[in-house]
Amino acid sequence: MTAGNDFDPRNDLEATGRDVEPTLFSALLTPHRSLNRTGFAVLMTSVTAISFVAGAVFWWMGAWPIFGFFGLDVLVIYWAFKVNFRTAKASEEITVTSSELRVRRISHRGHVVEWVLNPLWVQFEQKSHEEFGIERLYLISRGRRVSVGSFLSPDEKASFSKALIAALNAAKRGPTYNPIH
Repeated sequence: MTAGNDFDPRNDLEATGRDVEPTLFSALLTPHRSLNRTGFAVLMTSVTAISFVAGAVFWWMGAWPIFGFFGLDVLVIYWAFKVNFRTAKASEEITVTSSELRVRRISHRGHVVEWVLNPLWVQFEQKSHEEFGIERLYLISRGRRVSVGSFLSPDEKASFSKALIAALNAAKRGPTYNPIH
């Protein structure tokens, strides 16, 4: 999760030729994966070697069909990790300005769904459990309920919700004028 609060109106005006609204909050949420590609290669090499040795022992003892089951186990483990890596491509982008809250969800297949909400009307809701902490985060506006950060841990959800609430409160206060700039 990253949050950006840098704003220089001169850069926005020069780059686009028009005055752009400052971004109060911006976050890119991605699922956490503890095993990288190198770790995956090491794990699969180890599993393959152990399965081959164990299968060879059973083959030598005369139980040759067991060798095939060890190979099948390796293929199932490989497939499960590939599915896991594919789902890690999902992401959510949340951006808050003084006039809009934009939630852009990209599935692991590349399908994009986007919601644009008015931050003045958005209610933020948390579903918590005594033992496990925050379980669900929702943005509610005009009868729509949008779930955000579903793949974050409870601690990450708490940090994210604190930052998002601060941004929504800043948007509700409205833009500030700074004549010194």
